[in-house]
Amino acid sequence: MNRFRIPGVSRSISPDFPSTSPSEPSRLGKLAGLKRWPFAWLFVSLVAGSALAKEAKPDPNLTAAQAVAARFTDAATWTDLFNGKDLTGWQGDTEGYVAQDGLLVCQKGAKLLLTEKEYGDFAFQFDFKLEPSGNNGIGIRVPADGHPSTDGMEIQILDHDGDKYNAQIELANGKTQRINKLKPWQVHGSVYGIFPAKTGYLKPVGQWNTQTIVAIEDHVIVILNGAVIVDVFLDDQMPIDGKAHPGKDRRKGHLVLSGHNDHVEFRNLKIADYSVSPPVAQSKADNTPPPGFVSLFNGQDLSGWKGLADGNANRRRALAGKELEAAQAAADEVMQAHWSVVDGVLTYDGKGQSLCTDKDYGDFEMYIDWKIPPGADSGLYLRGTPQVQIWDPWDPRVKPGELPPADALAWVAAYRNGRNLGSGGLWNNQRWRNAPTTLADNPPGQWNTFFIRMVGEKVSIWLNKKQIVDRVVLENYWDKTRKQPLARADQIELQHHGSELFFKNIYLRELPY
Repeated sequence: MNRFRIPGVSRSISPDFPSTSPSEPSRLGKLAGLKRWPFAWLFVSLVAGSALAKEAKPDPNLTAAQAVAARFTDAATWTDLFNGKDLTGWQGDTEGYVAQDGLLVCQKGAKLLLTEKEYGDFAFQFDFKLEPSGNNGIGIRVPADGHPSTDGMEIQILDHDGDKYNAQIELANGKTQRINKLKPWQVHGSVYGIFPAKTGYLKPVGQWNTQTIVAIEDHVIVILNGAVIVDVFLDDQMPIDGKAHPGKDRRKGHLVLSGHNDHVEFRNLKIADYSVSPPVAQSKADNTPPPGFVSLFNGQDLSGWKGLADGNANRRRALAGKELEAAQAAADEVMQAHWSVVDGVLTYDGKGQSLCTDKDYGDFEMYIDWKIPPGADSGLYLRGTPQVQIWDPWDPRVKPGELPPADALAWVAAYRNGRNLGSGGLWNNQRWRNAPTTLADNPPGQWNTFFIRMVGEKVSIWLNKKQIVDRVVLENYWDKTRKQPLARADQIELQHHGSELFFKNIYLRELPY
């Protein structure tokens, strides 16, 4: 009797068991009527179901890219870098590169082509098409006379499947096998020498690919054909080639097409600028956001806000279903009782609980104006984590020219806890700095303006136009070891600490991540 095998099954099965070949998918249905092979039917059903489940599982790299793209849609303003006609806006090897039929063509033998402008934090998007074994590169933050891969950073453009980078080897059994000769940090999309890219998303030679490079502070993302292939924070990354790459710490420079002697075509080159915004919002009226920002507070009601469902973020994040609904409903009642809008100002009576955004935010820039009475205490929770400190740095019992009160120990204690250093510090930090670098508060009863920038786990803060925190890690208060990372995104909270509080002009711009 002729027999055949099901992959992964050691025993042969008679041919009167119907074929499960992919070419005959409809015949699986016949298995349901089989009585002679109930265990085989069960096995094949499980295998087939498992295969279908695996096929249905979304690719996390595609999902990640969709999230980044959504943030582009909300906040990005794109500017063309190539007009399709000539090399206006570019410098360097303007003979080796030509504008041809709407394309920017790197001819064989071409060297470096640089943008005239320098860019720091940005998203750069473009299409490219390679010839077999074609090679180029995108230098970012490169100085005018620098080398793209060392003085700046070079994002590899490469047909890494080309014959030039692969070889046939003979195996012991006489068969041959094709192997790739490249190092992981040399394949397409890699930050050359520093960090490797994921493979499997490059289109065949001769087809157009779409790529986006995001560089914001030390965070670099590379998206190829709708998939994230690089996502790295460079402050935490040692170059894996073991060589010096001083350019990884540069924060501004030219974009560069690196040449490498091969014919490569480009089109649809455009850039979105994510440079640091000015420390004071450029808006014409209260609660009206500047360009690129959205208003989290409309000046009229509590739309976009919710009550604090649980004061412990770990417990809050664990809430689900009816338990979450009940907790949130109760929290919203407290919110409505103690938070209100008075003459365009978000006002708190000091008797309820913290106020939370109804959306989660990860990387962002944020403006917020705040005012407190003498002796008040509050703060801002970023990603649900305490906190950017707000308090009165002056002891209200001490008038100008007077001596400290009789209970001097209490007065000194206020200074020991850092209150005299001012608002804006990451107060709950233990391992990293928790105080502002300078006192920048306006006196109680006057308005203050925070500008906050958060990228990854690092926070920069300006208070009343003065920078007081410069890329300091916000520690995970909810982890006892302070070593676990922050939530990648979570709510922003206006902290209850028993004081009356006043807020307005709350604007936010999401940064892609």
